[in-house]
Amino acid sequence: MSTAPATATVELHRNLEIPMRDGVILRADLYRPAGDGRHPVVLQRTPYDKSLKANAFMMMDPLRTAEAGFAVVVQDTRGRFTSDGTFTPFRDDTADGYDTVEWCAAQPWSTGVVGMYGASYVGATQWLAAIGTPPSLRAIFPQITASQYHEGWTHQGGAFALGFNLSWTVAGLAPDTYRRLRKERPELSPAFHRVVGAIDELGEWFTHTPLSDLPLLADGAPYFADWVAHPDDDDWWAPIRVEDHYERVTTPSLNVGGWYDIFLGGTLANYVGMRARGGTEAARQGQRLVVGPWHHMVSPSNIAGEVDFGAGANALAVDLDGMGIRWFDQWLRHDEPAPTTDPPVRLFVMGENRWRTFADWPVPDAVDTAWYLHSGGRAQSLHGDGVLSPAAPAADEPYDVYVSDPRNPVKTKGGGLCCWPGAIPGGAYDQRSVEERRDVLVYTSAVLTEDVTVIGPVRCVLHAATSAPDCDFTAKLVDVHPDGYARNLCDGILRGRYRQGTSRPVLLEPGTVHEWHIDLVATANVFRAGHRIRLEIASANFPRFDRNPQTGEASGTATEFATALQQVFHDPARPSRVVLPIVPNAG
Repeated sequence: MSTAPATATVELHRNLEIPMRDGVILRADLYRPAGDGRHPVVLQRTPYDKSLKANAFMMMDPLRTAEAGFAVVVQDTRGRFTSDGTFTPFRDDTADGYDTVEWCAAQPWSTGVVGMYGASYVGATQWLAAIGTPPSLRAIFPQITASQYHEGWTHQGGAFALGFNLSWTVAGLAPDTYRRLRKERPELSPAFHRVVGAIDELGEWFTHTPLSDLPLLADGAPYFADWVAHPDDDDWWAPIRVEDHYERVTTPSLNVGGWYDIFLGGTLANYVGMRARGGTEAARQGQRLVVGPWHHMVSPSNIAGEVDFGAGANALAVDLDGMGIRWFDQWLRHDEPAPTTDPPVRLFVMGENRWRTFADWPVPDAVDTAWYLHSGGRAQSLHGDGVLSPAAPAADEPYDVYVSDPRNPVKTKGGGLCCWPGAIPGGAYDQRSVEERRDVLVYTSAVLTEDVTVIGPVRCVLHAATSAPDCDFTAKLVDVHPDGYARNLCDGILRGRYRQGTSRPVLLEPGTVHEWHIDLVATANVFRAGHRIRLEIASANFPRFDRNPQTGEASGTATEFATALQQVFHDPARPSRVVLPIVPNAG
């Protein structure tokens, strides 16, 4: 379908005008092989500036991709940089994505088939276009992105993802909006300079109360207030809930994620959901999943946080550009793409630090295995008596207790974070400084006598009570090395009022023991012989998540905070545990 040689000269056409159905003009740059040929199109729709030098989430190099015989279209989304209109995250991306795909397919330099690519929000523009079912869209290549935009994007376990939401809007979104607005409203110039400088003062803004009133974002990111005002996963979020529409999606997708990425849960959900419910057999069978030891970053690196996972994990070794070109070669150049016998799932397994392939996700051979919490009632901190064991409680054990104070919350150290590493660095870090706190319960296994391979979803079942009408419980899985280094693997949070579902807020009954199901998302790690497995339990992970005021008031409007007495039970009637997907005979 495309006749361009792999070394084709590339033409660049800037600011092509693409009309949307409502008359708004969006602008795009086109990279294509020189001459009059027709080529398959790969499209990126980005809010981060389409220019090659500025687009941090370009991912595939448009020059290399055009040299491989594709026409590459990179578009500023509505209300961003060169495009007209007003930017409201997610809301226009289904219709605008549809219109842009079909415009690309109709151009004289196009063969009429289109793929899409890109990372983070640029992955969201792909899925939101795909649920609109543009007929010319044949494949997508979404990286480090979500499956909906309440749970797993702006919220997790019902808690507001403060660190991400604030740093993303301040660093990535508000400056361009203020830049545009001040052309018509010069009085906003001080606000523009203030938001640009605020990235160096995020610590101050993380503690601002109430969250519903952040003057920093009033004009530059008014949608931030909407996210705060809709803490429930209600009808306001429904139109942009991708996972409700998998049955409509007909595009194969190459899903790329990271074990320390903030959107790992969405990447996995998109793969699993499309394998089960995709709109066509080709779409269901055409799902692929790649997950590395990466956090939310521009280019995959072998270093995540402070841990080096080896040269095999970095961008040069993985070559995502080449992976994407081969993906689009398969799906955009042939009317009937040849089936592939390659395993659909490729995962980097930490601990052994190597890539492995699997027949599916979750890994079919993994066996969910409970490891139980034990103590003599003194599991507070690294120096307590908390034990993690595959043996269930055989007799009554005293519960563990600590005081949760949102005015002095347990601090974030690594994990799935974005978008300003100077304030909230993501990835793998030594957790011992967190574990020194007496408001962190620490449960550690005996030294392992053989390797334990954990690959798949991880969850914690906690039996706990609180003196408050609302509170959070967090859980974190940790790999403890022989020298004591405690490397975080995955973690989760659950806000008490959402223990029955994020669309059904029900306050707690103080003093009543509830069963908490905390989703730690997933990991792939070999706990080596000589290491230990650890679980941390706390009531905050700040500023990754907002502080629960523990008064019963919604966190977005709260200005007052209260302490709470937390009790964690682990006896035969209330066996608190972490459930690990253990792969037997892995090697």
